Amino acid sequence: MIVFVSSVKLKYSFCLVNRTKSTFGQSHDPLLRTTQTGFILWRLHRKGRMKFLELFGRLKSVVIGMIHVKALPGSPLGSLKMSEISEAACREAAIYRDAGVDGLIVENMHDVPYSLSAGPEVSACMTAVCCSVRAACPSLPIGAQILTAANQQALAVALASGLDFIRAEAFVFAHVADEGLLNAGAGELLRYRKQIGAEHVQIFTDIKKKHSSHALTSDVSVAETARAAEFFLSDGVIITGAATGLQADPEELQDVSQSVGIPVLIGSGVTYDNVESYLDANAMIVGSHFKLGGHWANEVDPQQVKRFMGKIRKLRQ
Repeated sequence: MIVFVSSVKLKYSFCLVNRTKSTFGQSHDPLLRTTQTGFILWRLHRKGRMKFLELFGRLKSVVIGMIHVKALPGSPLGSLKMSEISEAACREAAIYRDAGVDGLIVENMHDVPYSLSAGPEVSACMTAVCCSVRAACPSLPIGAQILTAANQQALAVALASGLDFIRAEAFVFAHVADEGLLNAGAGELLRYRKQIGAEHVQIFTDIKKKHSSHALTSDVSVAETARAAEFFLSDGVIITGAATGLQADPEELQDVSQSVGIPVLIGSGVTYDNVESYLDANAMIVGSHFKLGGHWANEVDPQQVKRFMGKIRKLRQ
C-alpha cells in the first residue's frame, strides 16, 4: 500500500533524525546519510559548513555590519550623485573594517518605498557601489541585498563586484510583505546562480522575515521553515524580529539551530546589552545598533561599533 503524505513536518523529517543539540558541524544523521538524496544533501551541507568557515574564519558569533546605501537615482528620495553615494558607503565600510567587524552587507535600504520589480538602474548603481566597497575592503567578506526580494539581481551584482554572498528574501513559502505578496523563489534563484557561474556566491535566506504577515503559513513553524530552506539548498538561514531593529527570539535561535545543519544567522535586534543571547548563532547581522541614536537611517557611529566589537572579542575568549 502506498501512502502519500503532504505534511511539511514529515516532508523534511529526515533532516531531523538524531540531530544533536549543538548542531552546526556536529550533526550525524544516519537516515540522512543512508538515503541517496539524503546523502547528497549531507555532503552539500558539510561542504556548506566548510564554505562558511573558509569565508569568515570562524563558525560562531561572526559579526556582519550593515551598509545602508543612500537613496539611489530613480528612487523617490534619490538626490545624491553616484560618486557621493559610493563615497558614503566606503566611509562606513572603513569604520567597520577598522573596528574589526567580520563582514559587511551592502543594501539599498534608503530606496523607500520598495518595489517588487527593481529596475536595471538599481542593479547598475548597486554594482558601482559594491565595486567601490570591495576596493575599500579587499579582504573582508562582503554581501549584497537588493530590496525587495531582488535576489537574482543581487546575485548578478555580487558576481560583477567580486562579493561573497547575498541575503535573500522569499526563498521558501509565500508571505505578505508591506510591498505585497512575495512568492517563494528558491528554484529559480539557484538555477540562475548556476547559469551565470556564481555558485561560489553563498545565499543566506530570511525565514519568517520581518515586516511581513505570515498568516498564510501560520501552521508552519519557524523551525519547519528553516528545514524547508535547508532542503532547498540554502547556504544558511536568517532569523529576525518583527521589524528592523527589533530583537529576534532567542528561543527561535535554539529551535532552528537544533533543526538544521546549515548556518543560522540573526538578522535584527542584536545590541551591546543582549548580544550574550546570540553568541551561539553562526553570525549576527547588526545594523540599527551601529547607527547614531540606534536608528537605521542615521550614519554609522564609530564609537558604538568599537564598543560592541570590544565586547565581542572578550566574549569569544
